[in-house]
Amino acid sequence: MPPHAMNVTHRLVPTPAGRTHLVEQGTGPLVLLVHGFPESWYSWRHQLPVLAAAGYRAVAIDVRGYGRSSAPADPAAYRMRALVEDNVAVVRALGERSAVIVGHDWGSAIAADSALLEPDVFRAVGLLSVPYAPHGGPRPSEVFARMSGDEFYVSYFQEPGRAEAEIEPDVRGWLAGIYAALSADTMPPSDAPDPHFVGAGGTLRERFPDELPGWLGPDDLDVYAGEFERTGLTPALNRYRSMDRDWADLAAFDGAPVRQPALFAGGGLDASTTWLSDAIAAYPTTLPGLLSSRILEGCGHWIQQERPAEINELLLDWLAGLPS
Repeated sequence: MPPHAMNVTHRLVPTPAGRTHLVEQGTGPLVLLVHGFPESWYSWRHQLPVLAAAGYRAVAIDVRGYGRSSAPADPAAYRMRALVEDNVAVVRALGERSAVIVGHDWGSAIAADSALLEPDVFRAVGLLSVPYAPHGGPRPSEVFARMSGDEFYVSYFQEPGRAEAEIEPDVRGWLAGIYAALSADTMPPSDAPDPHFVGAGGTLRERFPDELPGWLGPDDLDVYAGEFERTGLTPALNRYRSMDRDWADLAAFDGAPVRQPALFAGGGLDASTTWLSDAIAAYPTTLPGLLSSRILEGCGHWIQQERPAEINELLLDWLAGLPS
């Protein structure tokens, strides 16, 4: 459903980023929805009306650097602490004292760290696709550098301008490719080159499928492409370029669990879930407030868009069981 056809309210609110664009629907307890890469508030289009109908104030933001939110030039402005500060400012700007926060992909990490750093503001946390793993261990850039074989996409994203040179000549085509590569119905077979890696002298896109997944219509792709054609990809990629900063910034939280009531859902075919299975297994220690956990078999990475009815049911059941 294109944005102009949705019964939502668009707002710009002041935050440390400068401004944060949000989309709001419904009244009641605040549920803050945080997207990942490369997405926008629009990735929550299937959740906003359902949460609103169930009596919640559903608010989906454009993370700093995306959509209509401010996009500072300094890569250091995309460190995790800054994104958490934006989320707190959104809650305050909406006249609320606390919120439930739910994130997908990078938004899952942002949601988890929001709960970790600001437990008085974020009373519960939902994580989609990317499991929570406590801070600590080696510096991220050192981990990626030790990986053998083809270059991991996170390393590929580190050098300013390098990934942009691949993406920006055809933003729409590149987005269609990455969405397809990580979707259950269009991802490459297991014996094909892995689209999470770049071969020597190659690109990510050369490993992407050339078809749209079933959950993504041309109008939906137009929405995403239009945002990134306007903003460029550098602000979104700066999140990846801040991972070593986060490692230093958040050292005081090394090993810390997230204790709020929590939900996790992942796709059975999603590398984020399969590669991080040890993190999921550690949840009794790292996510002791976990109330609901589900792996959706046959589902890829874009979980709330691929399987919206199931995610909506999980969210509503979990929200209904939270302490008031």
